[in-house]
Amino acid sequence: MEEIRDVFGNLISEIGVSALVASVHCIKPIDTETLLNIAKKVKFIVTIENHSIVGGLGSAISEVLSEIYQIPILKIGIKDTFAESAETDDLFKKYGLTEMDIVKKVL
Repeated sequence: MEEIRDVFGNLISEIGVSALVASVHCIKPIDTETLLNIAKKVKFIVTIENHSIVGGLGSAISEVLSEIYQIPILKIGIKDTFAESAETDDLFKKYGLTEMDIVKKVL
């Protein structure tokens, strides 16, 4: 998912979109203070996960912020389904997780 940061960095400079990119390495313990600081600086939050969005980072962020600060959250990842095994690039294409798929969903 590090490639996403590069894609967004290039896109931001090309079209003048403002974005804050944060990398979250683990869900627990979740850093509520940092999440709240980020939420106050942006219009919406996008989480990108290369696995199921059910019970993932987006869900954890939604749970924390719903009690403190209301903000739209777009969760990008595999919907509530059983994923199959294949090469990573093939799976990203199948589930709409390529860099350009993600950019289209965000914009």
